[in-house]
Amino acid sequence: MIVQLYEIQEPREAERLIELGVDHIGSVILSPDNWKIPAIKDVVRLVRGSPAKSTLIPLMTKEDDILRTLDYYQPDFVHFCELIPLATEERSRREAVCAELLRIQQVVQKEFPPFKIIRTIPIPEPGLKDPAPVREVILEIAGLLDRHTDYFMTDTLRGLVNETAAQPVAGYVGITGEVCDWDLAAALVGASRIPVILAGGISPENVCDAVGRVKPAGIDSCMQTNARDLRGKPIRFRKDMDRVRRLLEEVQRAEELTA
Repeated sequence: MIVQLYEIQEPREAERLIELGVDHIGSVILSPDNWKIPAIKDVVRLVRGSPAKSTLIPLMTKEDDILRTLDYYQPDFVHFCELIPLATEERSRREAVCAELLRIQQVVQKEFPPFKIIRTIPIPEPGLKDPAPVREVILEIAGLLDRHTDYFMTDTLRGLVNETAAQPVAGYVGITGEVCDWDLAAALVGASRIPVILAGGISPENVCDAVGRVKPAGIDSCMQTNARDLRGKPIRFRKDMDRVRRLLEEVQRAEELTA
């Protein structure tokens, strides 16, 4: 079971996570205007000398920006999490979006053959009245993108109609801190030809149940393993090591229960 944690931007924090046994150490480049961050390069370099793997999300849309960023950091995994429309009536737009995403992935594979690719598949929040049409769309997306992807990762999509405005980062999926529909995630796991990492509100409190229900190849946690401020709100880019330790213990318990 892969354990992947995100928003690790400092080498000292990465070092502590490696010592705890985290498998994938993920960092984020937030803007093409500020893409050279020596601390993140040091994170990738530190991870390279360990049993863990580095993953990098470039929040960029232009091909040249993505390529120069990857050339600078040289991560083990590049992780793409652009928003893909799930509304059933938007099939033509969805196919066009997937075609462009696939093109970029092929370019990355050609330019950087050693890199592996993680692709986020958006999964709605629980509570859809009729999840069947959305399930078919999710599996359609997976079929379009799996040829040039090494891992899929679920993440929580807020809303289906006004989806762009509803996301924490417009145009991308993630960092909601909220769970996705685990039944839909399990359907993706069951149908996918490549491994699936489960993300979306994964915490020490729910990860054992999540693994038991979805049976993914790995889990990813960001907001729910972050430190909290005095109001209990997650603090971006700072991990709570006690929560990370508990998460790892619960993943091990889940593996024992499902063995």
